[in-house]
Amino acid sequence: MRFCSAVVLALVGATAFAQTSDVKTKITEAIESDVRPEAEKSRDSDRSPLETLTFLGLQDDMRVLELLPGGGWYTRILAPVLRQNGELYVAIGTGNVSQNLVSEPGFDHVKVVDIGVSTERTGPFGTNFMPPFDFGLSDIDMALTFRNMHNFTPEGRANVNAAVFKALKPGGLYGVVDHSRRHMEPMTNENRRRADVVQIIKEVLEAGFEFVDYSDIHFRPDDELRFEVGRKTVTGNTDRFTLLFRKP
Repeated sequence: MRFCSAVVLALVGATAFAQTSDVKTKITEAIESDVRPEAEKSRDSDRSPLETLTFLGLQDDMRVLELLPGGGWYTRILAPVLRQNGELYVAIGTGNVSQNLVSEPGFDHVKVVDIGVSTERTGPFGTNFMPPFDFGLSDIDMALTFRNMHNFTPEGRANVNAAVFKALKPGGLYGVVDHSRRHMEPMTNENRRRADVVQIIKEVLEAGFEFVDYSDIHFRPDDELRFEVGRKTVTGNTDRFTLLFRKP
């Protein structure tokens, strides 16, 4: 009996390893694909997409919701990985993706979610308030947001987190990456595009999530956390926190 149990465990472990290797291969192929502009590929060494998505637990059969995709930097990587077995949704700030990316060959399956409300730039230093809303989705496996939480007021983030919690299935994952600000440092015009990691964790936990893990993939010891992330001396080398949460 013990021998049989050991064999079963070994087979399960081997299957999990094979699945992980397969997903890493798909992510790598998407990163190296010719559909990505060279300008985007030039940021790979800074943004470490393979390491980031592997840490966050991306699988190719997931239903994934990407928040604030911007110009589609991560969308161009996620979409090919999920095309065959999974689904990719994008929501909030989807203008560039809607107008430019989904019409390109290979991206027609990306689903743009209209949440029916707009952000309101009424917070301090141009941060956005987001009223309560609903993605209109359920049983999502993973939600991801990259360098976006700093754009919102605390109330706006609370409404985003609540909507993500509702959209995810039990056990669903929530990955958050953003530029680091010193803990408890007041917001200024210089640090407005950074976020306090302790505050972000507290807010996500208050939405009902449980904390899973963090990674130092984007730790940058020479970022003094003092300057605006767009400065030439800082951009491309900002310290960022990488967090993973789960819906119970």
